[in-house]
Amino acid sequence: MQKIFGDNSGTAKKVLLLGAGFVVKPTLTLLSERGLEITVACRTLESAQKLCKDVKGAKAISLDVENEEALDAQVGKVDVAISLIPYTFHPLVIKSAIRKKVNVVTTSYTSPAMVELEKDIQAAGITVMNEIGLDPGIDHLYAIKTINEVHKEGGKIKGFLSYCGGLPAPEASANPLGYKFSWSARGMLLALGNTARFYQDGNTKEVPGPDLMSVSKPYPTGYTGFAFVAYPNRDSTPFREKYQIPEAETIIRGTLRYTGFPELISCIVDMGFLSQDAQEFLKPSSNNPPSWRDTTAKILNATSSSEQDIIWAISSKHTFTDTDQKNRILAGLRWIGLFSSEPITPRATPLDTLCATLEKKMAYEEGERDLVFLQHKFEIEHQDGKHETRTSTLCEYGDPKGYSAMARLVGIPCGVAVMQVLEGKLGKGLVAPYTPEICDPLREELRERYGIDMVEQTVA
Repeated sequence: MQKIFGDNSGTAKKVLLLGAGFVVKPTLTLLSERGLEITVACRTLESAQKLCKDVKGAKAISLDVENEEALDAQVGKVDVAISLIPYTFHPLVIKSAIRKKVNVVTTSYTSPAMVELEKDIQAAGITVMNEIGLDPGIDHLYAIKTINEVHKEGGKIKGFLSYCGGLPAPEASANPLGYKFSWSARGMLLALGNTARFYQDGNTKEVPGPDLMSVSKPYPTGYTGFAFVAYPNRDSTPFREKYQIPEAETIIRGTLRYTGFPELISCIVDMGFLSQDAQEFLKPSSNNPPSWRDTTAKILNATSSSEQDIIWAISSKHTFTDTDQKNRILAGLRWIGLFSSEPITPRATPLDTLCATLEKKMAYEEGERDLVFLQHKFEIEHQDGKHETRTSTLCEYGDPKGYSAMARLVGIPCGVAVMQVLEGKLGKGLVAPYTPEICDPLREELRERYGIDMVEQTVA
């Protein structure tokens, strides 16, 4: 076991790991195996203690990152602070790190709030490394690899597609959405409300969140055992500059789901279940919560809570392509329980009330695996004028007795980045994996030491 030591003290390097999410444990274990001393900090001491159990060199503390004095006290004791808490709190951690001249690693996108701190980060002489998980993270490492290789040979990237899906393994996908939650249902559903922007055939396209499912379409990956659909995700346009591909006419980054997901979600959106407006009848304090049937009728403004009237109300808000699709979607709504006499778990808004039920019905069960599928597709024009379509694919299943695929593919890259920051390999300032100088060492260590790799193929 390699042990990383401080410059002069002869003691092991120290890190502060903030967070209690499912990706924390792979990062924590990696750092422990590399001989670091890790302080795991959560709001509740019990959560931190659970993570630290049986992990050598780890200790647990309770910490509120909004308490500046307490945060500074802990950040000042370490060499790197790892922020695996919600992204809105990252600036608080970075400001503390600036004051204490301590490095920071996150798996989140570099936000405008972080960019505002860039000069202070540089003045402090520290590294703030972002975007080093799965997506973002591994996706960047292999996009930069292929783009750099093609450019070195005098070629051009005319099109770039990148789709990623965190899904249940096929044998665990037996529900109408083909989806299960290892994280917040609210986060997944809210992401469906984000406007998508991308380049297609030289034009800038924009799809409002409510219309996102309508532009989803089957996506052939070359792996014919998977029936995926794909839709664009958020704003892909900055990646023309970030990936240094000004020649690209098409750039789309998006999400993969199993067939059937978009149609059912589209209906749920049209029914009004993604509304974040508080409703009196959804107050959490209710001692006698209404049934799902009554709740659905109220949200739809149906004439009654009979199933027939609810279906009439749905049909007035959502257009079905044919009878078969209508029957499939209604069967999905019944499976969720929206027509049932079961009491709701009221959470103030339609969105949060729906999430309470989805999280119960669509949680991973004992022994079930997840699946991560990530694929880049490059349309390449070589120097001699020949065209090539090349894919770069990562397909990994979780281990029911160990880490989920998602936890491993976010947590391990984060841990490797922490080690490389400590070793001085990633430079100073506000950085992310967008250059070969940063990407190459990260990609090589992930492949050689942890077997995390994307397989490249020429498909046309």
